[in-house]
Amino acid sequence: MTARWKDCEAPSLDDIAAMAEAARAALPEAFRGPAAAVVLRIEDFAADDLLDELEIEDAFELTGLYDGIPMTQKSVMDPGGPDVIWLFRRAILDEWAARGDVALDALVAHVFVHELAHHFGWSDGDIAAIDRWWE
Repeated sequence: MTARWKDCEAPSLDDIAAMAEAARAALPEAFRGPAAAVVLRIEDFAADDLLDELEIEDAFELTGLYDGIPMTQKSVMDPGGPDVIWLFRRAILDEWAARGDVALDALVAHVFVHELAHHFGWSDGDIAAIDRWWE
C-alpha cells in the first residue's frame, strides 16, 4: 500500500491557488464579476506580525483571511488598495488531514467562499446558498 504514495507530493501553493480559482469560477454569475476584483494570495502560513495582531498563537489555526473593506461598507473616501483573500496552505492541509472526510478542493473552496463572504458582506443564508458545506 505504501507504493501508492511513493510518487506523491504535497499540494503546492499553485495547486491551492488553482483550487481557489476553480471555486471562484463556480460562483453564481452575479458574484463572479465582483469576485474577480479580489486578489488571491497563497502562503504557507500567515506572517508572525499578522498572527500577533489577531492574537493567534498557533499559525495552524488560521486557514484564510480577508484583508479589505467589505463592499457594504466601502465609500469613495476609502483608500484605493485592492481587497485580498489570503489562504494559508499548511493550515488548510493540516485541517484537511485532521478531518479526513472531505476532499481537499472542497475544503479550499469552503475557506475561499467564507473569506469572500467578508468581501461581499454576505449573510449566513447567502453563504449557505453558495457553499453547501454541510451536504
